[in-house]
Amino acid sequence: MANPTDSRSHILVVDDDQRLLELLKKFLEESGFRVTGASDTDQANAYMNGIHFDLLVIDIMMPGKTGIEWLIELRESTTIPAIFLTALGETEDRIDGLSAGADDYLPKPFEPRELILRITRILDRSLTAPNGYSDIISGNLVFNLESRKLSKDETLIHLTTSEQDLLSCFANAPNKTLSREDLIELLEERMQGRSIDVAIARLRSKIENDPKQPYYLTTVRNLGWKLQIDKVIG
Repeated sequence: MANPTDSRSHILVVDDDQRLLELLKKFLEESGFRVTGASDTDQANAYMNGIHFDLLVIDIMMPGKTGIEWLIELRESTTIPAIFLTALGETEDRIDGLSAGADDYLPKPFEPRELILRITRILDRSLTAPNGYSDIISGNLVFNLESRKLSKDETLIHLTTSEQDLLSCFANAPNKTLSREDLIELLEERMQGRSIDVAIARLRSKIENDPKQPYYLTTVRNLGWKLQIDKVIG
């Protein structure tokens, strides 16, 4: 696992609760990260115009533009990983957050050590460089199983951590049908029920020419889903 103290990854925390913002900054800095705090999305945009960040920690409920609205805008131009922190803990709220392009979602109140584990897990995956590991090829799609990077027509496609997890499940089972129960087990229950359907739909929107008539990630009636894989390169 990546060591944040060595990488000195730079995190932008966006939260209008000044007390929580300062506590998060202090805890993350003590855990080895570089941290910048912003109290709203306007201030966050100003920082991002001049600073490269490795990950965003975003509160959802803020005055003015919400965290979800802001991340949807960001996803038009950046693939930077993002974690939502919010007091909203219902299933629909989590789905809305992940659908906006978040890599993870942590409801308040939370254990700070859990936040560190989630941040490190995302950074460990997003900063991993390819190392000659197998490429899974499907038509004009190429997915590297180690770096978990996906390209289409040689253009990199941003995937959230949950989407990387899901695609990895299918890539490790070439042309095999995976049921909902299979995916729940493979994902160690990080995704369940309707969340899987939403993730499948999001993934299709990124890889399919026509998500309503999928070619790559197809539905096998009454059984599950299957990723069409043409070949594997070692």
